[in-house]
Parts: sequence; C-alpha cells; structure tokens
Amino acid sequence: MPVVNNVTRLLDARKIPYTAYELPAEKLGALETARLLNVPPESVYKTIVVTREKPKKPVLAVIPGPNQVDLKKLAAALGEKKVHLPTEREAESLTGLQAGGISPLALLNKGFSVIVDDSARTLERIHISGGQRGLNIALSPQSLIDLTQGRFANISQPGE
Repeated sequence: MPVVNNVTRLLDARKIPYTAYELPAEKLGALETARLLNVPPESVYKTIVVTREKPKKPVLAVIPGPNQVDLKKLAAALGEKKVHLPTEREAESLTGLQAGGISPLALLNKGFSVIVDDSARTLERIHISGGQRGLNIALSPQSLIDLTQGRFANISQPGE
C-alpha cells in the first residue's frame, strides 16, 4: 500500500499527476535515491533550506542532486545581498521536518519562498521529497512551481 500523507492528499485533491515511490525510511542523499529508483541523478532534486540576512522566512532552493546551491546566484535571484546555509539542525527547526524529508510541498502556506533550479525546465518530471523520509514524489517541474508559487532561476553549480 503506497504511503499517504498530506503531500499525496494535496496532489490527489488538486488532481496533479504524480508517482509516489517508497524508499527506506532513513536519510538518503539525492544520489542514493537516484540509484535506488534507477533514474538519472540529475532528475532527483534536493531541497536546501537557505536563510536571508534580514529576518524573513527562509528560502527553499530546489536543485539537482549532483549539484550544490550557489549562494551568490541565489542571493541575486532573491534581490538579497547575502544568503546563508543553516546547519542541518537549524534547517529542521525552521521547517519542522527531518533532513532527508524536507519538501516544498510539505511547507505550502508556511511562507517559504521556493526557487527551483533552471535545469528542471529541461525535464519532463523531477523527483523530490514527499515530506517525510522514505517517500519520493515524481512530478512535472511546472506542477511544482504552480503548487508552491515558486519560480525558476539559475541557482546551482556542479558539486565537487
């Protein structure tokens, strides 16, 4: 029986086409997720929590698994001078979700800005966290933008 949570209920209610995948419930990186799902690593997107200089809600940067968030590009896309990467514990505290289960779809209506890396535009479907460890959701990048009222921007660079 597939996992059902607030994210899958939201997608069902809005009649958004998606596929849910169950994975081991431990914290998995995007590359490990890609291996388990047998999909290209570039199609598995991770959600990075980023904080702004001024006390505003954090930003959710959704970037391809093999990449890293480019803080300068992200700051420019947001019209900010600087943005910062919080610790994993701070990210969990800011979102109320466990690292490995942070999803823009689980944080709708919580005031987070969502920026999805431009590279997603070239893909038919991307994989993102389903809002809890062990749940992966594949959906169209445009559906993610529409649901989160996010936008696309060039915010990542190849990882080391």
